[in-house]
Amino acid sequence: MRIVIDSNIFFSTLIKDSITRRIILDYDDQFLFPSYIFEEMEIHKNELLTKSKMKPKDFEDLLRLLLQKVIIIPNEVLLHYKGEAYKIIKNIDPDDVTFIACALAFSDSVI
Repeated sequence: MRIVIDSNIFFSTLIKDSITRRIILDYDDQFLFPSYIFEEMEIHKNELLTKSKMKPKDFEDLLRLLLQKVIIIPNEVLLHYKGEAYKIIKNIDPDDVTFIACALAFSDSVI
């Protein structure tokens, strides 16, 4: 089973040494991660670095380590599922369409 993680979860693993970080690092399978999050991460990178209180090299090392635990799903793969995903999530949080689409694209996944 693969787990779709959203940007808040992923970003929290960069900020704080927590149970969430340990779960991601210790998980035997890989997580699914929509590629668009890299755009969001680039926007917030300085904020994430500041909140983490890490040296830039340590932050980059951790990011590289975490990225080994994820399969990055290209936007082109998710386009086919976004309509169905929107129907599912529109009344809850339309901003999460991409994560729902990611889960729909991989039948063995959960959010």
